[in-house]
Amino acid sequence: MRPSHALTALSMALLLSACNGEGDSTQAHGPDPKLPTPERGLLPTMKIAEPAAWGSEKPSVPEGYTINAIATDLKIPRQTLVLPNGDILVAEGKGGTEAALKPKDVIASLVKARGTTPVKGGNRLTLLRDADGDGTYEVKTVFADNLNAPYGLAYGNGHVYVANQDSLVRFDYTDGQTKASGPPTKITDLPGQINHHWTKSLAISPDGRFLYVGIGSNSNITERGMEVEIDRARVWEVDAQTGAHRAYATGLRNPTALRIQPGTGKLWAVANERDELGPDLVPDYLTSVKDGAFYGWPYSYWGQNVDTRAQPQDPAKVAAAIKPDYSLGSHVAALGVDFSQASMGEKFAQGAFVGEHGSWNRENPVGYKVVFVPFSNGQPSGEPVDFATGFRGADGKTRGRPVGVTVDPKGALIIADDLSNTVWRVTRRK
Repeated sequence: MRPSHALTALSMALLLSACNGEGDSTQAHGPDPKLPTPERGLLPTMKIAEPAAWGSEKPSVPEGYTINAIATDLKIPRQTLVLPNGDILVAEGKGGTEAALKPKDVIASLVKARGTTPVKGGNRLTLLRDADGDGTYEVKTVFADNLNAPYGLAYGNGHVYVANQDSLVRFDYTDGQTKASGPPTKITDLPGQINHHWTKSLAISPDGRFLYVGIGSNSNITERGMEVEIDRARVWEVDAQTGAHRAYATGLRNPTALRIQPGTGKLWAVANERDELGPDLVPDYLTSVKDGAFYGWPYSYWGQNVDTRAQPQDPAKVAAAIKPDYSLGSHVAALGVDFSQASMGEKFAQGAFVGEHGSWNRENPVGYKVVFVPFSNGQPSGEPVDFATGFRGADGKTRGRPVGVTVDPKGALIIADDLSNTVWRVTRRK
């Protein structure tokens, strides 16, 4: 069968498939979500995100806060980093080299592509500067280019660290500089073949000694074979000086953002879980990442819930799997996380902001917003609170998709939007 015929057949099957999604109200949040029975079928439900321009509109934020675009016309902004002098670095790029395995992969890729920007990734870091502190970032310049799908960013030890899709590198950095003084120094190679999940998230330990790199799986549920999953679905701990690394935690299907929790020094992550078990499985999550822990992928999810699709099975691994700390809901595609601080206002002072890129595989879409997860005594506590919404409007059109979120010590939340190629800044009104 030629690809076009396969696509036609699958398109018809997609249109005729049963739609089981019941909307955001069916999503289970918190530390102990009630999980439904898995649903399996020929095809997962796929919902095309129909892009539209923001025009005169912009995202909605809570009363007492204001949101403004501080940079537009970027080349796929993913993650941001606030430097010590207040400048903002933006990682721009798009990676991945995977080939479709089955006809359903062809149509899934087309569905996903309909909800992304046609702009080519910049493979660069852009620097934004508000020199006079008036909220307008009048300087927008390329800090470094010719990178390979940069994503994760961190600062420490007088260096800017960048996680490309195939390597971890660093730039020497002097406070206030607007352009890298030379090419980057490679710290270590990162798994870069196939790159079904190409994003490499990044965090740095409080003492600057170690870098933590999140590396996603090369499949949904090992359909490419276990040999391509070597060193995947895990977090590496990397010596910032030597590049020596070890597996810090394993079994995280796609740890898309990492942050160190202020005050505790604990590493936290948001992770995207597996697909094709129904509209309400498996929950994406926010969790502390424990040294030596195994989080289930591919053999089980949310602790010891066995996924029979993973072959061969490994009962010992299932028995060792630990539950994540907090369910964000299934298919929300959490891609960003940062811890808040008092400057964000009393209601949003204790907790974590999470950027939810949005689903492609539910009839009733979820995500497409930034939420705030309240914390109490250092742990998530209570339901997530919508903080920035309207990226997907009531008309069903998608105007933006949040990725990275970064709390600026000045009292602002920076949001990278990789559909409209915009960086937004949310501030409290004085």
